[in-house]
Amino acid sequence: MSDTVAAFLDECSDLDALVAGLDEAGWSRDTPAAGWTIAHQIAHLAWTDEVAHLAATAPEQFDAELQVAMRDPFGHADTRAAEGAGAPPAELLTRWRTGRKRLATALREVPEGIKLPWFGPPMSARSMATARLMEMWAHGQDVADALGVRREPTDRLRDICHLGVRTRDFAYVINDLPVPSAPFAIRLTSPGGEVWEWGTLRGSAADGLAPQGPDHGAVTGSAEDFALVVTQRREVGDTGLVATGEAAHWLTFAQVFAGPPKGAGAQA
Repeated sequence: MSDTVAAFLDECSDLDALVAGLDEAGWSRDTPAAGWTIAHQIAHLAWTDEVAHLAATAPEQFDAELQVAMRDPFGHADTRAAEGAGAPPAELLTRWRTGRKRLATALREVPEGIKLPWFGPPMSARSMATARLMEMWAHGQDVADALGVRREPTDRLRDICHLGVRTRDFAYVINDLPVPSAPFAIRLTSPGGEVWEWGTLRGSAADGLAPQGPDHGAVTGSAEDFALVVTQRREVGDTGLVATGEAAHWLTFAQVFAGPPKGAGAQA
C-alpha cells in the first residue's frame, strides 16, 4: 500500500516538473483531449484527487458529488475541468499539490478491508491508489504530447499494466460484449528489461503466439505500449504490441478507467 501511494506521488512529481515552469500561454496549450488545455488536464487531476479524498474520508459528501455527476454522466468531468481551468495557474498548481498530498495521507489511513465508493465499482484503498497512479500517468501523457516531450518510462508502469489486465472484463461489459471465458496471456517487457507476465503464454516469443482455445488470446510487447493502449492514449496499431485471437479485439476498446466506453465523448 505504501509503495503504491509513493508511486502515485512520484508520478505527480514528474508531471509537476513538466508544468511548473509554464507561462500563461503554456497552460493554455491544447492537448490531445478535444477541448482540453494543459490547465484542464491539471484541473481534472486536482478535482479527481479531491473527490477521491472525499471517498476515503467523507463518503456522504462523495455521494453528493456522485448524484450531481449522474445528472450529466458524459459531461460532468468536462464541467469540473473547465471550472478549475479558469483559475490562475499558480492557484491551480497549489490546489493540485495540496490535494494530492491530502489524498496520499488519507489512503494510507484507510483500514484494511474497507471499500471506497467511486464513479465505478467500490474499491480498496490500494486499488484507489493504483487508479490515481494510472490517471496521473495517462493525463501526464496528454501534457507531454502537448509539449512535444518524451517521458522516460519507469517501473511504475507495472501497476498500470496490472490494472489494464484486471479491467478486461469491465471493458467488455460497458461495451455490451460477451466476456471471454478464459484469461488472455500477457507478456510485457518492462522499462528495465524484465518480463512481466499475466496468464500462460504457450511456447516462447520466438515460436510465435499460440492461442489456447476459442476464447484465448495473447499480447506481447513493451509495458509502455500496453499502458498507452489500455489508457486509450494510443491506438494499438500505432504501437509495437503484437496480439492474437480475441485479445487483438479487446485492445481496440480496452479501458482501465470508470466511465462510458470509447467513443462516447467523455474525457478520462
